[in-house]
This record gives sequence, structure tokens and C-alpha cells, in this order.
Amino acid sequence: MKKRIYSILKGTFLVSDDSFKNWRFIIFISFLSVIMIASSHSADKKVYEIARLKNEVKEIRSTFLEGRTKLMRLKMESNVIDIMKEKGIEPSVIPPKKIKVKSQN
Repeated sequence: MKKRIYSILKGTFLVSDDSFKNWRFIIFISFLSVIMIASSHSADKKVYEIARLKNEVKEIRSTFLEGRTKLMRLKMESNVIDIMKEKGIEPSVIPPKKIKVKSQN
């Protein structure tokens, strides 16, 4: 056991006769660590993108609600009457009459 620890500390396990197995394992571990780091960066990028899109949705929603509120105010009868008075059109004081059409058989 001491020999193995000393060979690891001295680095002789990398240059000995059966070092090919050790190098394969080291390369495999290095490859896995590179994949793990790339995966982590990809996940972080996606989290930032999701946060950005959530903020954009909030902004668009507030713009939509503001536009809908303005539209509701413009459609109010009192507002329409005021706008039409400026153009010289006033509401009728005579109520409308219902026209009934009889079929001619």
C-alpha cells in the first residue's frame, strides 16, 4: 500500500511499463470532467435566458394591460359623447323606434 501511495506521489505510475491503463483512465476522467463543465455552462446559459424571457413577458403584459385600459376609457359612452360634441355631433333626444317587417305571403 505504501508503494502505491509513493508511486502516485512521485508520478512513477505514469511512466512505468503498465502505465497505458493509467493514462487511459486519466484521459477518460478528464473527458468526463470536460463534459460536466460544458453541461454546467449550458444549464447556466439556459437559466439566464429563462430569466430574460420572464422579464420580457412581464413588460409585454404590462404594455398590453395599459393599452386595454386606454381602449376601455375611449369606448366609454361619456367619452364618445364628448369627442362627438367637439366634431359638432350631439346625441339624439328622440328615442329610437323599432321597425317591424311583416312577411308578404
